[in-house]
Amino acid sequence: MLEGVKGSWVEELPGVLWVYQTTPRSSTGETPYCLVYGTEAIIHAKIGEETQRVAQYDAEENREERAFDLDVIEEKRDITYARILHHKGLMIRSSNRKIKPRCFQVGDLVLKKVEVSKHVGKLNPGWEGLFKVIKIKKPEIYKLQDMEGKDLPRSWNVHNLKKFYT
Repeated sequence: MLEGVKGSWVEELPGVLWVYQTTPRSSTGETPYCLVYGTEAIIHAKIGEETQRVAQYDAEENREERAFDLDVIEEKRDITYARILHHKGLMIRSSNRKIKPRCFQVGDLVLKKVEVSKHVGKLNPGWEGLFKVIKIKKPEIYKLQDMEGKDLPRSWNVHNLKKFYT
């Protein structure tokens, strides 16, 4: 939308933000504007034109409709919240299908993630050592031993370990 305006994007920004606020989201089924103000917005281009909506404007009827909109906005927000939760569940299920569970057996060789306190820079390796799994405390928690036979002082979560293939 902003490709043709190059250096004058600042002048175009209000229009872009307006489009963003008045476009229904797939996750909620509503526009952000509607969820905040309880009613749909009148498009800028239509304000100057004499549209049917503007021509048939009745102040009393508008007050009644606005009061009704404000009464049902909480219900609309609840429905939207349910849609968000449903959408979030779909995203979680989709993500979980792609995840391969990591589990190690006693005797497996692993690398461990470099601790944040030891991490010096982005060009340094992110994984260190060669360690052997000596005990499975829980399905995702492992006790490790270095290759010299010395036990590491704490247990390690599976998310901080990576299998070493020989």
